[in-house]
Amino acid sequence: MKKILPLAALVLLASACTHFRTQVFEDDLVVPLADPPTDTLFYTASLEYVTGGATIPVQEKINTTILSQAFDLEEGLAGTLEETAVRYRENLIDEFLNENENRDFGPGSWEDRIDGSFTGNYKNWCNYLLTYYSYRGGAHGIQTVSNIVFDRKSGETLTEKDLFQEGYAPAIAALLQESVTESFRKEAPELLELVDLPSVIPNGNFSVGGGGVEWTFQPYEVGPYALGIITAGATWEQLKPYLKK
Repeated sequence: MKKILPLAALVLLASACTHFRTQVFEDDLVVPLADPPTDTLFYTASLEYVTGGATIPVQEKINTTILSQAFDLEEGLAGTLEETAVRYRENLIDEFLNENENRDFGPGSWEDRIDGSFTGNYKNWCNYLLTYYSYRGGAHGIQTVSNIVFDRKSGETLTEKDLFQEGYAPAIAALLQESVTESFRKEAPELLELVDLPSVIPNGNFSVGGGGVEWTFQPYEVGPYALGIITAGATWEQLKPYLKK
Protein backbone atom coordinates (compact mmCIF):
# COMPACT_ATOMS: atom_id res chain seq x y z
CA MET A 1 0.00 0.00 0.00
CA LYS A 2 1.29 3.47 -0.87
CA LYS A 3 0.17 6.74 0.59
CA ILE A 4 1.63 9.58 -1.41
CA LEU A 5 0.84 13.09 -0.34
CA PRO A 6 0.58 15.70 -3.11
CA LEU A 7 3.29 18.24 -3.77
CA ALA A 8 2.72 21.06 -1.33
CA ALA A 9 1.97 24.62 -2.28
CA LEU A 10 4.69 27.23 -2.51
CA VAL A 11 5.17 29.34 0.60
CA LEU A 12 6.08 33.00 0.53
CA LEU A 13 9.08 33.95 2.71
CA ALA A 14 11.05 37.00 3.70
CA SER A 15 14.52 35.88 2.71
CA ALA A 16 17.52 36.13 5.03
CA CYS A 17 19.45 37.23 1.92
CA THR A 18 18.06 40.73 1.68
CA HIS A 19 18.92 41.16 -2.00
CA PHE A 20 16.52 38.45 -3.23
CA ARG A 21 12.80 37.76 -3.19
CA THR A 22 12.21 34.11 -2.46
CA GLN A 23 9.63 31.40 -1.97
CA VAL A 24 9.80 28.00 -0.28
CA PHE A 25 8.98 24.79 -2.10
CA GLU A 26 7.68 22.03 0.19
CA ASP A 27 7.17 18.37 -0.60
CA ASP A 28 6.52 15.29 1.52
CA LEU A 29 5.30 11.72 1.33
CA VAL A 30 4.69 8.64 3.45
CA VAL A 31 4.96 5.16 1.93
CA PRO A 32 4.03 2.23 4.21
CA LEU A 33 4.84 -1.28 3.05
CA ALA A 34 1.84 -2.85 4.76
CA ASP A 35 -1.47 -2.01 6.36
CA PRO A 36 -1.11 -1.51 9.30
CA PRO A 37 2.28 -0.07 8.38
CA THR A 38 5.43 -1.65 9.74
CA ASP A 39 8.26 -0.53 7.52
CA THR A 40 7.61 2.99 6.25
CA LEU A 41 9.36 5.58 4.12
CA PHE A 42 9.14 9.15 5.41
CA TYR A 43 10.34 11.97 3.17
CA THR A 44 10.15 15.76 3.44
CA ALA A 45 11.78 18.57 1.49
CA SER A 46 11.70 22.31 2.13
CA LEU A 47 13.77 24.45 -0.22
CA GLU A 48 13.94 28.21 -0.44
CA TYR A 49 14.60 29.48 -3.95
CA VAL A 50 14.87 32.83 -5.75
CA THR A 51 11.88 34.43 -7.47
CA GLY A 52 13.05 38.03 -7.81
CA GLY A 53 15.70 40.63 -7.06
CA ALA A 54 17.98 39.35 -9.83
CA THR A 55 17.89 38.83 -13.58
CA ILE A 56 16.19 35.69 -14.90
CA PRO A 57 19.53 34.04 -15.88
CA VAL A 58 20.94 34.68 -12.40
CA GLN A 59 17.79 33.30 -10.75
CA GLU A 60 17.95 30.20 -12.94
CA LYS A 61 21.65 29.65 -12.21
CA ILE A 62 21.11 29.91 -8.44
CA ASN A 63 18.00 27.74 -8.41
CA THR A 64 19.61 25.07 -10.58
CA THR A 65 22.57 24.90 -8.21
CA ILE A 66 20.26 24.57 -5.21
CA LEU A 67 18.28 21.76 -6.87
CA SER A 68 21.37 19.92 -8.07
CA GLN A 69 22.99 19.91 -4.66
CA ALA A 70 19.79 19.28 -2.69
CA PHE A 71 18.87 16.23 -4.77
CA ASP A 72 22.46 15.13 -5.51
CA LEU A 73 22.17 15.47 -9.27
CA GLU A 74 24.87 15.59 -11.88
CA GLU A 75 25.30 18.96 -13.52
CA GLY A 76 22.62 19.65 -16.12
CA LEU A 77 20.08 17.12 -14.86
CA ALA A 78 17.92 19.46 -12.77
CA GLY A 79 14.53 20.39 -14.27
CA THR A 80 11.86 22.52 -12.64
CA LEU A 81 11.33 22.25 -8.89
CA GLU A 82 8.31 20.02 -9.37
CA GLU A 83 9.95 17.82 -12.02
CA THR A 84 13.08 17.34 -9.96
CA ALA A 85 11.17 16.60 -6.75
CA VAL A 86 8.90 14.09 -8.49
CA ARG A 87 11.86 12.31 -10.05
CA TYR A 88 13.68 12.19 -6.71
CA ARG A 89 10.68 10.87 -4.77
CA GLU A 90 9.92 8.22 -7.42
CA ASN A 91 13.52 6.98 -7.34
CA LEU A 92 13.44 6.99 -3.55
CA ILE A 93 10.21 4.95 -3.47
CA ASP A 94 11.59 2.40 -5.93
CA GLU A 95 14.81 2.06 -3.97
CA PHE A 96 12.92 1.68 -0.69
CA LEU A 97 10.51 -0.93 -2.01
CA ASN A 98 13.24 -2.94 -3.72
CA GLU A 99 15.35 -2.89 -0.58
CA ASN A 100 12.60 -3.79 1.86
CA GLU A 101 9.85 -5.82 0.20
CA ASN A 102 11.55 -9.16 0.76
CA ARG A 103 12.95 -8.48 4.21
CA ASP A 104 11.83 -10.82 6.96
CA PHE A 105 13.84 -9.45 9.86
CA GLY A 106 14.32 -6.16 11.69
CA PRO A 107 12.82 -2.71 11.07
CA GLY A 108 13.11 -1.42 7.53
CA SER A 109 11.81 2.12 7.88
CA TRP A 110 13.64 4.90 6.09
CA GLU A 111 13.63 8.65 6.55
CA ASP A 112 14.85 11.43 4.25
CA ARG A 113 14.73 15.11 5.22
CA ILE A 114 16.07 17.85 2.96
CA ASP A 115 16.05 21.50 4.07
CA GLY A 116 17.55 24.49 2.31
CA SER A 117 17.44 28.20 3.06
CA PHE A 118 19.33 31.44 2.64
CA THR A 119 21.05 32.30 5.91
CA GLY A 120 22.37 35.81 5.31
CA ASN A 121 24.51 37.98 3.11
CA TYR A 122 27.91 39.62 3.29
CA LYS A 123 29.06 42.18 0.73
CA ASN A 124 28.28 40.72 -2.71
CA TRP A 125 27.67 37.18 -1.41
CA CYS A 126 24.64 35.30 -0.13
CA ASN A 127 24.97 32.17 2.01
CA TYR A 128 22.72 29.17 1.48
CA LEU A 129 22.53 26.26 3.93
CA LEU A 130 21.48 22.73 2.93
CA THR A 131 20.76 20.20 5.67
CA TYR A 132 20.19 16.55 4.81
CA TYR A 133 19.15 13.82 7.24
CA SER A 134 19.08 10.18 6.15
CA TYR A 135 18.10 7.10 8.12
CA ARG A 136 18.39 3.65 6.58
CA GLY A 137 18.05 1.52 9.72
CA GLY A 138 20.61 0.80 12.40
CA ALA A 139 21.48 2.73 15.53
CA HIS A 140 21.19 6.22 14.07
CA GLY A 141 20.77 8.29 10.97
CA ILE A 142 23.29 10.65 9.42
CA GLN A 143 22.91 14.42 9.19
CA THR A 144 25.07 16.47 6.85
CA VAL A 145 25.31 20.21 6.38
CA SER A 146 26.46 21.85 3.15
CA ASN A 147 27.10 25.52 2.51
CA ILE A 148 26.76 27.30 -0.82
CA VAL A 149 27.97 30.88 -1.25
CA PHE A 150 26.41 32.68 -4.21
CA ASP A 151 27.62 35.79 -5.93
CA ARG A 152 24.32 37.66 -5.98
CA LYS A 153 25.13 39.55 -9.20
CA SER A 154 26.31 36.62 -11.33
CA GLY A 155 24.70 33.65 -9.58
CA GLU A 156 28.04 31.85 -9.60
CA THR A 157 29.14 29.78 -6.62
CA LEU A 158 32.08 31.12 -4.64
CA THR A 159 34.93 28.61 -4.23
CA GLU A 160 38.07 28.68 -2.12
CA LYS A 161 40.13 29.20 -5.28
CA ASP A 162 38.05 32.30 -6.04
CA LEU A 163 38.69 33.66 -2.55
CA PHE A 164 42.29 32.72 -1.76
CA GLN A 165 45.69 32.93 -3.37
CA GLU A 166 47.42 29.83 -4.69
CA GLY A 167 49.02 27.76 -1.91
CA TYR A 168 46.56 28.93 0.75
CA ALA A 169 45.62 25.50 2.14
CA PRO A 170 48.44 24.72 4.63
CA ALA A 171 48.34 28.12 6.34
CA ILE A 172 44.54 28.18 6.60
CA ALA A 173 44.53 24.56 7.81
CA ALA A 174 46.72 25.67 10.72
CA LEU A 175 44.21 28.41 11.57
CA LEU A 176 41.30 25.96 11.47
CA GLN A 177 43.11 23.40 13.60
CA GLU A 178 43.80 26.11 16.15
CA SER A 179 40.12 27.14 16.05
CA VAL A 180 38.90 23.57 16.64
CA THR A 181 41.42 22.99 19.44
CA GLU A 182 40.38 26.15 21.28
CA SER A 183 36.68 25.36 20.85
CA PHE A 184 36.99 21.84 22.28
CA ARG A 185 39.22 22.97 25.15
CA LYS A 186 36.52 25.41 26.19
CA GLU A 187 33.40 23.30 25.58
CA ALA A 188 34.39 19.61 25.69
CA PRO A 189 38.07 19.05 26.54
CA GLU A 190 37.47 15.33 27.10
CA LEU A 191 36.59 14.94 23.42
CA LEU A 192 39.58 16.79 21.95
CA GLU A 193 41.65 13.61 21.72
CA LEU A 194 39.00 12.15 19.38
CA VAL A 195 39.53 14.90 16.80
CA ASP A 196 41.79 13.99 13.91
CA LEU A 197 43.42 17.43 13.70
CA PRO A 198 45.41 16.75 10.49
CA SER A 199 42.03 16.20 8.76
CA VAL A 200 40.85 19.70 9.75
CA ILE A 201 41.75 21.40 6.49
CA PRO A 202 39.90 23.68 4.04
CA ASN A 203 37.30 21.37 2.48
CA GLY A 204 35.27 23.72 0.29
CA ASN A 205 32.29 23.62 2.65
CA PHE A 206 32.25 27.17 3.99
CA SER A 207 30.15 30.27 4.58
CA VAL A 208 31.18 33.93 4.76
CA GLY A 209 30.14 36.69 7.15
CA GLY A 210 31.23 39.93 8.75
CA GLY A 211 33.50 38.09 11.16
CA GLY A 212 35.28 35.94 8.61
CA VAL A 213 34.91 32.51 7.02
CA GLU A 214 33.53 29.40 8.74
CA TRP A 215 34.11 25.84 7.52
CA THR A 216 31.83 22.88 8.27
CA PHE A 217 32.96 19.28 8.71
CA GLN A 218 30.49 16.39 8.46
CA PRO A 219 30.18 13.45 10.89
CA TYR A 220 33.16 11.10 10.42
CA GLU A 221 35.08 13.70 8.39
CA VAL A 222 37.44 14.69 11.23
CA GLY A 223 36.47 12.23 13.94
CA PRO A 224 33.95 9.61 15.11
CA TYR A 225 30.19 10.03 14.80
CA ALA A 226 29.94 11.09 18.46
CA LEU A 227 31.59 14.41 17.60
CA GLY A 228 28.75 15.30 15.25
CA ILE A 229 29.10 18.23 12.88
CA ILE A 230 32.12 20.41 13.64
CA THR A 231 32.75 24.00 12.56
CA ALA A 232 35.98 25.96 12.50
CA GLY A 233 36.54 29.55 11.50
CA ALA A 234 39.09 32.25 10.84
CA THR A 235 38.67 36.02 10.92
CA TRP A 236 39.17 38.23 7.89
CA GLU A 237 42.21 39.70 9.65
CA GLN A 238 43.73 36.23 10.02
CA LEU A 239 42.90 35.41 6.39
CA LYS A 240 44.08 38.72 4.95
CA PRO A 241 47.57 37.49 3.89
CA TYR A 242 45.98 34.69 1.83
CA LEU A 243 43.09 36.55 0.18
CA LYS A 244 43.13 37.49 -3.47
CA LYS A 245 43.43 41.22 -3.87
